[in-house]
Amino acid sequence: MNRDDIHDRLEHKVGLQAKRLKKAEQERHHWLAQTLFIGSLGVMFVLPVIVGAYLGSWLDQQLEEFSTSWTLSLIIVGVFIGAVNVYLQIRE
Repeated sequence: MNRDDIHDRLEHKVGLQAKRLKKAEQERHHWLAQTLFIGSLGVMFVLPVIVGAYLGSWLDQQLEEFSTSWTLSLIIVGVFIGAVNVYLQIRE
């Protein structure tokens, strides 16, 4: 590789980075939109936990002969599902 090729590749990479920065600056969200996004992430995490706790409590009342605690088990499942929801939303 000669100097001109290296210079052209570097210039191309810097140009791409500059375009990405301009695009990010144009697409920057308002603080209210960011606050709503964070709030929706909280709901996406907490809702499966609450549903798991409610369903587990109901199962504990219905199936008293079992020694396992459905409430605790389904809360843990809800935490896992909520974490996956939040991860997928952030990744998107």
